[in-house]
Amino acid sequence: MILIGENLNIMSQTIGPALKERNPGPVQEMAKAETKAGVDYIDLNIGPARKAGDEMMEWVVKTAQVVTDKLLSLDTTNPVAMEAGLKVAKNKALINSISLQPDRLEKELPLVTKYNACMIGLLWGVEGMPRDANERAMLAVDILYKANEAGIANEDIWIDPILTPVSVEINQLKACFEFMAMLKEIAPDCKSTVGLSNISNGTPTHLRPYLNRTCMIMLMRHGLYSAIVDAFDTELISIARGQKPKIVEVVHRVMDGEKVDLSSLSGEEAKYAKTVRVITGEALYSHSWLEI
Repeated sequence: MILIGENLNIMSQTIGPALKERNPGPVQEMAKAETKAGVDYIDLNIGPARKAGDEMMEWVVKTAQVVTDKLLSLDTTNPVAMEAGLKVAKNKALINSISLQPDRLEKELPLVTKYNACMIGLLWGVEGMPRDANERAMLAVDILYKANEAGIANEDIWIDPILTPVSVEINQLKACFEFMAMLKEIAPDCKSTVGLSNISNGTPTHLRPYLNRTCMIMLMRHGLYSAIVDAFDTELISIARGQKPKIVEVVHRVMDGEKVDLSSLSGEEAKYAKTVRVITGEALYSHSWLEI
């Protein structure tokens, strides 16, 4: 399982000002901390960066590379900033992300081959968010065709089906899982990724890790290749590295429809079993789902 650390983000109260002021200290400390935490990629998220985005991305890539040899995911909707980062990246970078909006495709697909990068193909179409698994499949075929046409190999394309908050629309979440189960047939040799923390948006902070970790286990069973994660969730890292087989087994049993006796589980295992039921829609989401 490939893990992409999400924490070097312009929305952070410490990283945001450091990026704007070109203060290397907080940026390098975060890059070192994510490296020590054991992620495979570090996501450098500078947001839209409409003003001097190219300067910011070039600076943050160079600044991070002073203290880490980890692969970098360059995260911005500004194609000029994206290219500035790709120019100075020492290793094969990941472009996060390219959607099916014509303006993004036209400007960003050529960057993949020009800089020998990988790309995340975000399944966001001209009309916005796909409504179900079938629309996701159509968008995946579309972005795969356009990327291949631009000379990009399937192996360099990571498909993001867009994970949505469990507290908002359970049918969208079900559609994401349904799509993931068919991705290998739709896009042979392509990889996959999700912004894992999206599923827990709107959830109390202390509960978010259970949704994130359980969702990751469920998607891994469907062949998930990578996820953008909180680098400092040590339990999540352990699960991704295969160090929590009992928890994974419980999640799989509930996924398979087994009526697991919660009293037969440890307290921690029971929390994961309850969370599967919420993610699958078997139980309604509420902030108290772990207590019921």
